[in-house]
Amino acid sequence: MTDTKKAEKKIGRPKKFDDEVALQAALNMFWKKGYDGASMKDLTSAMGINSPSLYASYGDKQALFVKTIEHYLQNGSCTPLEVFEQEEDLTLAVKGFFDAVISYSSEYELDVNGCFLGSCVVASVETVPDVKPLLQKAITESEIRLASRFKMAVLEGQLPEDFPCEERAKLMFDLRQGVLFRARSGVASDNLRKDVDFWTSLVLLNV
Repeated sequence: MTDTKKAEKKIGRPKKFDDEVALQAALNMFWKKGYDGASMKDLTSAMGINSPSLYASYGDKQALFVKTIEHYLQNGSCTPLEVFEQEEDLTLAVKGFFDAVISYSSEYELDVNGCFLGSCVVASVETVPDVKPLLQKAITESEIRLASRFKMAVLEGQLPEDFPCEERAKLMFDLRQGVLFRARSGVASDNLRKDVDFWTSLVLLNV
């Protein structure tokens, strides 16, 4: 093989990259700038790949955005839910849930407040195909996990048998979204934590 052909082959060879790292980098860029604000130049620069590689691996910008959402849902553990499920004392579990929400929404390591789904994804529901069902799935699965923990508490005698598990799960989720909204606006975590006891009392009202 001639030197010229070797050079041509080298140029045409796809650049190798870590798919997980690239998707996380794209997710962080979308999270920081939003779907509309993140340009292809922003994305390729963050992912460490060129435009042809991006299109070949992920498709266009819309397809990449959907893949970052799927990546987030499949790989991102939800610390608040895990705290709520693992703490045996229900009152401490509810408080721990809200405290964890505050921590990850206002103290994110990349200095991006809020939540990827609540801050970025929800704004694109009507403009990017396939986003709405993913968001609805995330909401439903979160509420199911919250309600299941309440139902377990009923079986354990920590809650009365007529406790409205599904309704309080929805309330807890909606309060979480409010916390994320405030964090996104720049409210300090210390100020948010002043209301944890009140939110807990609302969730466990009449218990």
